[in-house]
Amino acid sequence: MLLFSAFSFLTCKITERKPVSVPSGFDWQGHRGCRGLFPENSIPAFLHALEYPEVVTLELDLAVSKDRQLIVSHEPWLNPAICRDAQGQEIEEKEIENYLIFRQTAAELRACDCGSWGNTRFPQQTKTKTHKPTLREVVEAVDRLYPEKQIRWNLEIKSNPSWDGTRTPPIQEFVALVLKEINSLLLNDRACVQSFDVRPLQLLHEQAPQLPLAFLVENTDGLDQNLERLGFSPTIFSPYYLLVSSSLVKKCARKGIKLIPWTVNEVPAMRRLIRLGVDGIITDYPNLIDQVGKKEGKTVKGN
Repeated sequence: MLLFSAFSFLTCKITERKPVSVPSGFDWQGHRGCRGLFPENSIPAFLHALEYPEVVTLELDLAVSKDRQLIVSHEPWLNPAICRDAQGQEIEEKEIENYLIFRQTAAELRACDCGSWGNTRFPQQTKTKTHKPTLREVVEAVDRLYPEKQIRWNLEIKSNPSWDGTRTPPIQEFVALVLKEINSLLLNDRACVQSFDVRPLQLLHEQAPQLPLAFLVENTDGLDQNLERLGFSPTIFSPYYLLVSSSLVKKCARKGIKLIPWTVNEVPAMRRLIRLGVDGIITDYPNLIDQVGKKEGKTVKGN
């Protein structure tokens, strides 16, 4: 995988210097808002991502608080790399079990800062004091600022069988909470639910067959084996971007499945994927989108 990644990266750098035309309806998604520019999964990140007119979908992750609210967070705990506790103290990696989102209320989480210290992996990120918001807070903030723009939402259920009942609620409850909030926020026509975990996707396929679903993948098993494991054809297949090939693009097209890879942070890679025929791209850097069609594109490291 490392050799393949390195080869693909070099190939993109060498061969994808020419601008490419982005097809109409292309789904540019702001990953965790715009993690490369503002603190991930924060209201400032989502609002800033929408300053780039090409962004039509906001991608985010969901955890569940003690009082059963959907919290926008990549991990179901406070990440020591980017968060401080309510007293402003650093969090030790060995103590994360004491900082599980599932053990704290949304109000308690609001007192913790997850933006002032930045993220060493993303040096361009603007340090901003911010908290882990609820999904409702994020949607309402976006709708207030962009009332005329029909933003789409890509909601990831962060679940794992080993977390059920400890770091997250049992998967049936987690899915029920997500469906309830989608209905309450009137996102039925604007939301897609994604996951690496097949269980929530299978439940949603049964309980809400009209809801678009995206299967996230980072393995090298290929499309057919992954779909066999899932048990049905999802609306979207979302692999790690270096796993995308012309063969995969053709297979997805034949099956009527959209192909939207993650997380693409270099202009040459974006160009390569668009030429291959993907249906969208998830990126931390929406500020790079307009360079895809220009003669020279700046590249930014990060994934």
